Amino acid sequence: MKIFNFNKEVGKHITKFDSDFVISRIIQTDKPAHIGCMHLEKDGFIGYHQAVVPQLLLVVGGEGFVRGEDDAFHPIKAGEAAFWIKDEYHETSTKTGLTAIVIESEELNPASFMQEKTDVISI
Repeated sequence: MKIFNFNKEVGKHITKFDSDFVISRIIQTDKPAHIGCMHLEKDGFIGYHQAVVPQLLLVVGGEGFVRGEDDAFHPIKAGEAAFWIKDEYHETSTKTGLTAIVIESEELNPASFMQEKTDVISI
């Protein structure tokens, strides 16, 4: 499992066309992708299971914990994303609530756009 940042601080300020916003690029796919929004309430849980295809979980609200096959639980919060490869066992949980966009596709390479978080601390 890898953790990536997509928060405002790693984005690019856009001023073209008199715009004024920051965009944090996430992913580009050439193959079909399934994109959904997951809403986990207080004490919500996505059980330990195998990823059918590579999966990117982008936390857009709240915070929680993710784990992969290393069995360590890693804290994750809004602006961070967890990436699991095909067949990797993984789970997500939260004590307070969490909202996330999930992208699943045969061909995902989040490192092509996002910066990997290097200060991941297991709990």
